[in-house]
Amino acid sequence: MTKPRALGLDFGTTNSVVALSADGESRLVDFVGDQAAGAVFRSALCFWHDHDVKGGMAHEAGPFAIAEYLEFPEDSRFLQSFKSVAASPIFESASIFEKRFRFEELGQMFLGRMVGHAGGALNQRPDRIIVGRPVEYAGARPDEALARKRYDAMFDGFGANVHYVYEPLGAAFSYASRLTEPATLLVADFGGGTSDFSIVRVEAPGSAKRCIPLGSAGIGLAGDRFDYRILDHLVLPMLGKGGLYRSFDKELEIPRSYFADFADWSRLALMRNRRTMDELARLQKAAADPLAIGRMITVIEKELGYPLYDAVGALKRALSDAETAPFRFEGAGLIIETQVARSDFEQWIAPDIAQIEATVDKALAKAGVQPQEIDRVFLTGGSSLIPAIRRIFDARFGADRIATGGELTSIAHGLALIGEEANLEEWAA
Repeated sequence: MTKPRALGLDFGTTNSVVALSADGESRLVDFVGDQAAGAVFRSALCFWHDHDVKGGMAHEAGPFAIAEYLEFPEDSRFLQSFKSVAASPIFESASIFEKRFRFEELGQMFLGRMVGHAGGALNQRPDRIIVGRPVEYAGARPDEALARKRYDAMFDGFGANVHYVYEPLGAAFSYASRLTEPATLLVADFGGGTSDFSIVRVEAPGSAKRCIPLGSAGIGLAGDRFDYRILDHLVLPMLGKGGLYRSFDKELEIPRSYFADFADWSRLALMRNRRTMDELARLQKAAADPLAIGRMITVIEKELGYPLYDAVGALKRALSDAETAPFRFEGAGLIIETQVARSDFEQWIAPDIAQIEATVDKALAKAGVQPQEIDRVFLTGGSSLIPAIRRIFDARFGADRIATGGELTSIAHGLALIGEEANLEEWAA
């Protein structure tokens, strides 16, 4: 490739990917090192004390962060999915040992390590930086202006000209490069924190304006929500959810706030603090089932959040291919093992599927397009492999119009191509 004209960055909730483009071609940046996984860089950070480092605290990112955490889980702090709090006004900072970090500081540390592991490919960045953003941010009441402010601070100094583009539009541009004839395209992007949909008119190759965005819609739920549904049904009851404790002469339900923390990395990863652990110790003494609270304490004290979610993710992926699959989680003497049917999992996520389907309707309405006018549907993102997701589109548009591929890389690939467009402002969000 000649000198790149644009860089496309898919900063994802679960994974991040970078691509560079020049002369109408886009290539993915592969990361290097023993822990590298090609072009996919896990959106995670790990911190640990190191007196030889300025400030006394070292950090790593991506798959290298996972390796550091797995080697010394009890002496480190592991954060993942931190993109999910970008638009949250409730989140102010994360307490890591004795220090506090704002979202943009976490983001800058993540970007710094990502660049460092790119084998020099990102040392000199092009003039145009195209960063993907969700159509709708994750969270109960996402503040889009706050997310933009935090993104601007995170990417300050990363490149001269940073432009934000809806993530599904990046995937649309990537898929359009495969098409040889005009089409009206619906792109469905299922990430870790959000599900986003864009409708694009693709003109014939050689047209002065190849892609025309027609409308987009999104919702702040996706793979992470599905993970929590599994936790809620298989794991949390064994950690005391739904149980009782005695307060004076009354029996009360164990506060659900403790279990809500298991759905949010910014709280789960930070529950290991003296105040929370003292509260749980008192709760254990008053609980009708003290062993269950003891299991929750073990998960938090022994930093078992990552292996727990890893087991949940393995089950979710297995149920995409099989009607039943085993769930097994083991750590610090705690073992949870059971068989799970796909039909049960689909029942657990049914309310989420209904909301996702309604968001597809919203995207069609914004674009002024009827389902029968959609020529192609491109599904991308890890959760697009879930059969219940696929059935939404098979039923509405027909299986013959569905295309997949590049589930983790298509957004970055297309963002880099968009960066070469003369009409870049038309794509900016």
